[in-house]
Amino acid sequence: MKICVIINSLQAKNAARNKIIEYAVETKERTMRALISVSDKTGVVELAKEHDDIVVLDADLAEATKTGIFKKAYPERHIDCGIAEANMMGIAAGLSTTGKVPFASTFAMFAAGRAYEQIRNEIGYPHLNVKIGATHAGISVGEDGATHQCNEDIALMRTIPGMTVINPCDDVEARAAVKAAYEIDGPVYLRFGRLAAPVLNKEDYKFEVGKGVTMREGKDLTIVATGLMVSSALEAAEKLSHDGIEATVINIHTIKPLDEELIVESAKATGKVVTVEEHSVIGGLGSAVCDCLSAKCPTPVTKIGVQDVYGHSGPAVELLKEFGLDGEGVYKSIKEIM
Repeated sequence: MKICVIINSLQAKNAARNKIIEYAVETKERTMRALISVSDKTGVVELAKEHDDIVVLDADLAEATKTGIFKKAYPERHIDCGIAEANMMGIAAGLSTTGKVPFASTFAMFAAGRAYEQIRNEIGYPHLNVKIGATHAGISVGEDGATHQCNEDIALMRTIPGMTVINPCDDVEARAAVKAAYEIDGPVYLRFGRLAAPVLNKEDYKFEVGKGVTMREGKDLTIVATGLMVSSALEAAEKLSHDGIEATVINIHTIKPLDEELIVESAKATGKVVTVEEHSVIGGLGSAVCDCLSAKCPTPVTKIGVQDVYGHSGPAVELLKEFGLDGEGVYKSIKEIM
């Protein structure tokens, strides 16, 4: 009897372990596809064919951020600064004064977090033409845990005067955002995730900095979402429609400058606003929307996001579910206020 129990226990453990391994492999493959599409098709490799002033800087993470693809194509225009993110921002600032357009890339925690002073004082203050490509942002970093799950970067970056903050929702929008960032004369913070995101936009999608996109129209409430959460918001809206609740879903890819006109117009039409972001509810998209509406159209706002807590290690999809940031979680949060 004991032997059977032990065997059954071992079989269960092996099955669980195999499931974890399969999930890890699948997640890694999806992550690789997402980051390659952001770094290769987007972006900077294609853009560099047309613009020889583009240079790319990395902080010993070229394989993870996929800037290694750029390095293979243009080795003389790629600079590995080592594990010295603050120094990298200083180098990018200096290069920009010589007519180059630097794209400095590392994880969001090390860009917005560790190198904040350099971005503020060496890039923001003189309003230099530096583009910061921050990858691996938010809870969906997954297994890397709380130390690497940067849920504060939007808040930090939007406080810097003159900084444009962009958080694309999919591969198509990411490619368009990189091109748009190049055209801006000044600092830009581009926020990318680690987890593969559903493609929501068609290839002929027209991206415009500072202009939100109405993804779905409804009369009962407005859901304002950004980045990975746009797909969660659309899923939630579909579920709400089955309950007789019709929601407008707005994709705010540019958090600064914010499309105040679109947000105010929708708030007036529905009378109720929900914001959804893979970021702290303090200082991010929700705060930006509240700043806008409190001044121009006082409206009840519910902020869905990371609720003033740290993340922790775990599979990305499971963490999104745990923090109520998947489609089902967003749906349940909205149902509570309707």
